[in-house]
Amino acid sequence: MDKIKFGTDGWRAIIAKEFTVENVARVSEGTGLWLKNNYDNPTVFVGHDCRFAGELFMETSVKVFLKMGLKVRMSRGFVSTPMVSLAANRFNCQIGVVLTASHNPPSYNGYKLKADFGGPLAPAHVQEVEDLIPDHCSFDYSTINLDSNIQEGNLIVDDIETMYVNHVKNNFDLQAIQASNLNLIYDAMYGAGQRVLPRILPNVDLMHCDYNPSFMGQAPEPIGKNLKELEVHLKSTGSFDCALATDGDADRIGMFNGAGEFIDSHHLILLLIHYLVKYKGQTGKIAIAFSVTPRVKKLCDHYGLEVITTKIGFKEIASIMVTDDVLVGGEESGGIAVKGHIPERDGIWMGLIIWEFMAKSGKTLDELIE
Repeated sequence: MDKIKFGTDGWRAIIAKEFTVENVARVSEGTGLWLKNNYDNPTVFVGHDCRFAGELFMETSVKVFLKMGLKVRMSRGFVSTPMVSLAANRFNCQIGVVLTASHNPPSYNGYKLKADFGGPLAPAHVQEVEDLIPDHCSFDYSTINLDSNIQEGNLIVDDIETMYVNHVKNNFDLQAIQASNLNLIYDAMYGAGQRVLPRILPNVDLMHCDYNPSFMGQAPEPIGKNLKELEVHLKSTGSFDCALATDGDADRIGMFNGAGEFIDSHHLILLLIHYLVKYKGQTGKIAIAFSVTPRVKKLCDHYGLEVITTKIGFKEIASIMVTDDVLVGGEESGGIAVKGHIPERDGIWMGLIIWEFMAKSGKTLDELIE
């Protein structure tokens, strides 16, 4: 068996080549061993996104955890990474597992580990899990029956999409967005945000909000070159004020202005700091990867905010958000988190902040940037 290595955010591999049921079982056993080594009576939350065989891989993981005597909570149907991270935190789970390859091409799936605080597991702990992954799964988990485990209370099924929707409703002025004259559109890129955004803002126009594990052959990464269909639609209609796009597991953001021009994450991070500090009266440190624009430092000097610069990898930012008072943490790749939510990237959450800013200010995205 090949050694399984976790990258900047989880283990990712090609489905049916390295990403197999057996290898998912191996990673799950390593994760379970880590939990048992570090906690008494640990609980794990497991969910999957829209990728091929997500339910099969999730159920494999769940069966391994149950066979090891762990308490397990899971979701039915696809969910986003931020939903699993929120669930791990809300339900006091020691680990959250998301079967997702995020923004990678359709042939990939992956395995992300989330900590009890609702963000990426610290790199040192991920290494500990990796070191515990066996060459072969040590036991037969195929006899585990999920329904009987639900009846016995060892497995709990949670509706974390509704939990997330309610969390959003408690933190945003959705009425202001709905009541504004903004004409908004959301492109889910066939990803895990496709059901939740329409529940939050029913009047928003939608693109690629269908279940399609092939992603029409396009890597679901919300960058300009991958969003040409959205760009053409914006330019041809000329009737939209702003477009939001999220990646395969809905933790990364992409945005367009009304003219169909892509707005990069450097500008989005600046807008988030500006709105949260000047208009919402919030404060805190700003944690950014070294690849983010130096304009952030200039803006933070203006507001008297301390800037912390990190290595690439959102887990570096999340580890600071857990121990320090961080207002905004972000990378140029579209992964951004803010205080008051969880220390986790969340494309929908960031998009809603920008849309709320537009609705309450009465200004276009370009005017806010200016």
